[in-house]
Amino acid sequence: MSDHCAATFARLADEMGFTCDDIGGLVDLNNPFGLENWTLLVLEVTIVLGAILALVYAITRYRRHGDPTNLVVWFGATAYLFIIEPPLYFPAAFGIDAHVDTMFAHNLFTVEFLWGRLPIYIVAIYPFAATLAFEIVRMLGVFRRYGVLVGAVCVGFVHHAFYEIFDHIGPQLRWWEWTTENPLNQPMFDSVPLPSVVVFAALWPMSLAFFAQLFVGRHVDRGREFTGAQLVGRTVLIGVLASLGTFVLPLPATVGGAGSDTVRGVLYAAELVVVAVVAAVVLLRQWTSLRAGDSDVEPYTNRFVQIYGFVYLGVLAVLWVTALPAFLDAVDGETPNGDPIGNIWYAAGCFVIAVLCLVATLTVPKRTGSGSRAVEDAAVEQAV
Repeated sequence: MSDHCAATFARLADEMGFTCDDIGGLVDLNNPFGLENWTLLVLEVTIVLGAILALVYAITRYRRHGDPTNLVVWFGATAYLFIIEPPLYFPAAFGIDAHVDTMFAHNLFTVEFLWGRLPIYIVAIYPFAATLAFEIVRMLGVFRRYGVLVGAVCVGFVHHAFYEIFDHIGPQLRWWEWTTENPLNQPMFDSVPLPSVVVFAALWPMSLAFFAQLFVGRHVDRGREFTGAQLVGRTVLIGVLASLGTFVLPLPATVGGAGSDTVRGVLYAAELVVVAVVAAVVLLRQWTSLRAGDSDVEPYTNRFVQIYGFVYLGVLAVLWVTALPAFLDAVDGETPNGDPIGNIWYAAGCFVIAVLCLVATLTVPKRTGSGSRAVEDAAVEQAV
């Protein structure tokens, strides 16, 4: 696969301490105790375990309650991953290298796919993070009260909060490195491209949630059952349409901001502000309504998300604390080791939002005697 080791990727790999000759084929294993630093293994275990437990929960919920929504979100996110990511890793193989150069490179983790381009934790973080965000919004009854579109906007907002805590610490801890001179990564928001902050943290999960709820979730809420073949077909379709949505949703910024990083940045930020304002208002109103007993939305609880969501935030908090000394010693945006730093205040704000979202699901009164009380799945006993 050396013919696919583009010059930009080779440079990024060299800066992170490895070369194209160090990476294997479709699947490659590395010594977990010989990685760049200990944080890579901690991140890998946390995300992969979360994805596995989310899948166990989804399977158990489907078998016990006939609800395939979690499975569709999990596998729809995975389908989206394998549609979006390979062209970014191998633009030449897909014939787009004249327009798209290597945008980033991941460091080497314990388990690698696609010639060192795709660490297993990246495969896992798509369904894991999508499950966290989708289920928080679902537990608060937003889809049932406000519909598919507004619910999807809320999923994008919640996902953004959980994701940006991770996104703004990754470059400093050498989990990956961005090609900062690549026009597609402009403008930069400290160590993170603003397009990543908006598109991959908010708009793609919004697109996924919209189609998952449109084609499966809302029908399940009305009591419809699907055959296995129907679920497979709809899951693939959701992955494809979510990918198209990721192209369409940022068009105001990508088209309107063509030729000007400043204009593009303003338009990206404006899209994010719209998502944030709509979602914050809706989530607060819905939580207040549930607390007051004014909502007729049937209760639903996902204990896995409530528990493991805090586990994820706790691990990220520890990693941020350990990175803080080097962060504080940074000069002109770089640590003494030359690693770029993220925006700690933005990450802290996202951390607060993520905690509040989880707490909101825990403070919704449960209806006694409701037949839907059974949705507090015993699946969590197998998942965590």
